[in-house]
Amino acid sequence: MLLGALVDAGLPFEQLQSELGKLGMTDFEISHRKVSKHGISATKVDVSTQAGHVHRHLSNIADILSSSSLDDDIKIRALAVFTRLAEAEAKVHGTTVEKVHFHEVGAIDAIVDILGTVIGLKILGIEQIECSALSVGTGSTTGSHGAMPIPVPAVVALCSDIPLRRTGILSELLTPTGAALLTTLADRFNQPTTFVGDQVGYGAGTRDLDQIPNLLRIEIGDDTSLSGTETDEIIVLETNIDDMNPEVFGHVADRLWKAGVRDVYLTPIQMKKGRPGTILTALCEPSSVDRVKHLLFTETTTLGIRQSTMTRTILPRRSDKVSTPYGDIAVKIAEYNGQKRISPEYDDCSRLARDHKVPLIDIYKTALSAAS
Repeated sequence: MLLGALVDAGLPFEQLQSELGKLGMTDFEISHRKVSKHGISATKVDVSTQAGHVHRHLSNIADILSSSSLDDDIKIRALAVFTRLAEAEAKVHGTTVEKVHFHEVGAIDAIVDILGTVIGLKILGIEQIECSALSVGTGSTTGSHGAMPIPVPAVVALCSDIPLRRTGILSELLTPTGAALLTTLADRFNQPTTFVGDQVGYGAGTRDLDQIPNLLRIEIGDDTSLSGTETDEIIVLETNIDDMNPEVFGHVADRLWKAGVRDVYLTPIQMKKGRPGTILTALCEPSSVDRVKHLLFTETTTLGIRQSTMTRTILPRRSDKVSTPYGDIAVKIAEYNGQKRISPEYDDCSRLARDHKVPLIDIYKTALSAAS
């Protein structure tokens, strides 16, 4: 499906064939054709071979790659995909990477799939890959080891730190080969918000699914994000409170900061029957969500918490310390468009202001001057 999408998006098929010829293996053929899935035109790429399913070790595949006349960067990226897959299989089967047998993925067609994808990305000049959450089905399937749950254990191991979109579709939507390719080659897993796509390709799978078109979509274009900025995803947790002693909010905020939230703030609102209330908002990493929710349920009177995921555009920042006549002060420094933005740490400034009995604003000015 990845190969089909790349060809559909403009990868010259003859050039792909030529590069795959450098593999030095002659017992396979690759072809492509146009198909339709749920009314969407797509490209189906097929790899046919007479060799059957050969069980290979990682070292065997490394030998195949090293003996080929492919470019070194293609060999390195392809071997990285197979190595990640071997590590996942070793974890699942309780063995070592060296002893792992590649079954379906060790066959020639899977080797061509992986190498072809790496080759196609290079030919198209792709510099960065962003991937959405990976969709997985449910139910069971049959592999070389017998019946297995979907997603299969190798996919679960490969995607242990990757966002998965779990569906109720009774089919294997994500294979170990696809998972190994995407989790190795993708730079980030999120939805890009500053992207202009001028080439779109649809790669078709073999199965026909009732619920969704069995397609993989690739969009190729330019990142239009602001130069010098970064994007990330943050979880926003909110709750409305109108029946709690306001003094408790300060205590709750302290607990939330210690739990690792990125930010916490209060917004005054008017609730039903004219009651004044407060929206308590906490921004946190996905790994902290359960911990923050537990604190909100135990430390406040809330009966429910809203959750949403947002994409932030942020400036890279670094921490430093500056020396002043009053003492050392920690500062955060960010840069944008050639301009520095400096933020002295409040706690340090407040402590030095008390110790030296000088206005807090004077400490801030001294810290800014030293950092500049």
